[in-house]
Amino acid sequence: MDKLKQAIRDKGKVLSSDVLKVDSFLNHQIDVNLMISIGEEFARRFQTDSITKVLTIESSGIAPSLTAARDLDASLIFARKKKSLTMNNDVFVSQVYSYTKQETNNITVSKDFLTEGDRVLIIDDFLANGQAAFGLIDIVQQAGAEVVGLGIVIEKSFQDGRQRIEDQGYRVESLARIHSLENGQVTFVEELQLSNI
Repeated sequence: MDKLKQAIRDKGKVLSSDVLKVDSFLNHQIDVNLMISIGEEFARRFQTDSITKVLTIESSGIAPSLTAARDLDASLIFARKKKSLTMNNDVFVSQVYSYTKQETNNITVSKDFLTEGDRVLIIDDFLANGQAAFGLIDIVQQAGAEVVGLGIVIEKSFQDGRQRIEDQGYRVESLARIHSLENGQVTFVEELQLSNI
């Protein structure tokens, strides 16, 4: 998705060969028009899959999921990282390790909102090692629902998350696939493929 790649180039900051900071448009401040375009693109890619629920993790996944859920005529659910006082114990729980925060969180989703028969699109801001994705997949499985696919805003293709998820038989649709962050430069997978033709 060209708009997203341009935002990564113009506003993203490469902090190391593993870490890309995109808080100016995705993880802290939100570029609303870009998030609308991202949601529309996810909806386009999954429009024939009869999605009933879009599932993400708070908080960075919410913005790109909202338009997708709207355009797919589906409900949006976000897994909470901290259980609120208003949530009873009737929840699905999974553990997720965050590489960038270097911490493990229990994520929870109320059993009221995810049920057997739901067809679920998981959306997340980043895919690296797949920890968040597998946590969300686990919650969908606990509910007896079906994971139709995963929509990823930014994929770090130099890490093994995509391969691990596809090895489990899941469809992954990533809007920006980063081949490398070496030497402070963002290189996209598609650019590498074009240079090899």
